[in-house]
Amino acid sequence: MDALKKFDGQYWRSLFDSRVGKTTWPYGSGVWSKKEWVLPEIDSDDIVSAFEGNSNLFWAERYGKQFLGMNDLWVKHCGISHTGSFKDLGMTVLVSQVNRLRKMHKPVVGVGCASTGDTSAALSAYCASAGIPSIVFLPANKISMAQLVQPIANGAFVLSIDTDFDGCMQLIREVTAELPIYLANSLNSLRLEGQKTAAIEILQQFEWEVPDWVIVPGGNLGNIYAFYKGFHMCKELGLVDRIPRLVCAQAANANPLYVHYKSGWKDFKPVKANTTFASAIQIGDPVSIDRAVFALKKSNGIVEEATEEELMDAMAQADSTGMFICPHTGVALTALSKLRNAGVIAPTDRTVVVSTAHGLKFTQSKVDYHSKEIKNMECRFANPPVQVKADFGSVMDVLKKYLLSKNSKF
Repeated sequence: MDALKKFDGQYWRSLFDSRVGKTTWPYGSGVWSKKEWVLPEIDSDDIVSAFEGNSNLFWAERYGKQFLGMNDLWVKHCGISHTGSFKDLGMTVLVSQVNRLRKMHKPVVGVGCASTGDTSAALSAYCASAGIPSIVFLPANKISMAQLVQPIANGAFVLSIDTDFDGCMQLIREVTAELPIYLANSLNSLRLEGQKTAAIEILQQFEWEVPDWVIVPGGNLGNIYAFYKGFHMCKELGLVDRIPRLVCAQAANANPLYVHYKSGWKDFKPVKANTTFASAIQIGDPVSIDRAVFALKKSNGIVEEATEEELMDAMAQADSTGMFICPHTGVALTALSKLRNAGVIAPTDRTVVVSTAHGLKFTQSKVDYHSKEIKNMECRFANPPVQVKADFGSVMDVLKKYLLSKNSKF
């Protein structure tokens, strides 16, 4: 920080802004456009990048007005990325550093991770790009085929293990302690250095005006700390004069941070994570718990939770306004809804919801919802196709009924 403080906030704002959308290697990446703040000593030739970042900050006008009475709601679509999730932001930094170490002839034979899907997709893609072996520990029968196919397609060595994510995490930590395999989970701070750039990007996209609230889904809890770090660095280095309040949103079926928050930050206890549609945050013993608590305390933050029905309904509502979000974003939108209803977030507060993965990775859960095939769930906003005979009269009858329901003047 002392080295970075030799330049004022105006210098950094101008430098970062001058690189947006350029093709100059490696600054066209949303991560590497902040290279001096991320991994300053790496040679640009060692960087492994797919020009990740620079993701859409979407004004969720209809969703905000229709469901929340808000006119300044934004969704940061971090899932519109090379492998379809925010994990690319951290993985480009980690794999670049491994690439550098291997060129320096350090004993690194490959990179490994435990994953519920998105981490393995990002790791395998970036390793494949650099020609580095990747090893993935996945919990058997716990993740979607859309997520599982990515590391397989990218040539990773995939182990499907009969345990949950926490069990995979324990195993990979034991294995990497014995073998020259580099650990790629968010326990590794290189990941967080990349992920913090999404926070800086939000400020850039608002022309360096600070939003009131930023809501982030939380599982292993590295991301909430990464967002805090990005905002904090911008304040510390004079780019902005304050930081937003942070909200960490958890699935009720995997909510150790929420329970900890509700206890007044008394002794933290891991939980046994139950199955949730928000599979990437189905984690009961998060490795970044201490960092997350620090970030929330420093940002006057809040922790909220979402039941399975709440998160799936929120996802369906968001999709009905033109978004196509993941269940984790449904968790964050549920947290927003609860805080709006409680009057904590005001209708005019500028609020950013972080969307962490692309909805296309979760099509099966969407199909099940709209088919009303989820056990013990009402699926209130399901929109199944209407079965109709192949004749003009039947089609006209159905269409007239539909149009009348939409517009009484018709």
